[in-house]
Amino acid sequence: MSDDVQHLIAAIEEQEARLVFPRFEESDAWALGCLLVKLATERNLPVAVDIRRGGQQLFHAALPGSTADNDSWIERKVRVVYRYAASSYLVGRRLEAAGRELGPAMGVDPALFAPHGGAFPVRVPGAGVIGAVTVSGLPQADDHALVVAAIEEYLA
Repeated sequence: MSDDVQHLIAAIEEQEARLVFPRFEESDAWALGCLLVKLATERNLPVAVDIRRGGQQLFHAALPGSTADNDSWIERKVRVVYRYAASSYLVGRRLEAAGRELGPAMGVDPALFAPHGGAFPVRVPGAGVIGAVTVSGLPQADDHALVVAAIEEYLA
């Protein structure tokens, strides 16, 4: 495993340990979703934004330039967060570091799971991962960075 991938994995793990919500209610999803839309609109980014708690979609927005394909990517990334209790970017980087791919050997259908950046777990103390905040439409590192920036600002 290269030092770059090791450092990236450590950085994402630190983000996940630090970015924990004290609670996560509908009002939190709305405020965070609106913040993500604001950040993406200011930067003219062609993204779709999605926020879920459990099986319920609490927020969804498709900005100019996004497509229905982004919604499919969101579904696949969210499944990774729920299955592995980690961000889709972290799961993908760990697989890369191990020289593995997400697929039948791991008991998953790659058509249904995407270990690509953009879905970040919503963690609440004592409850673990209860949801996901997802962006799709940019290169995976940029999708991940946008979600992290919004969560950092929201929790500040």
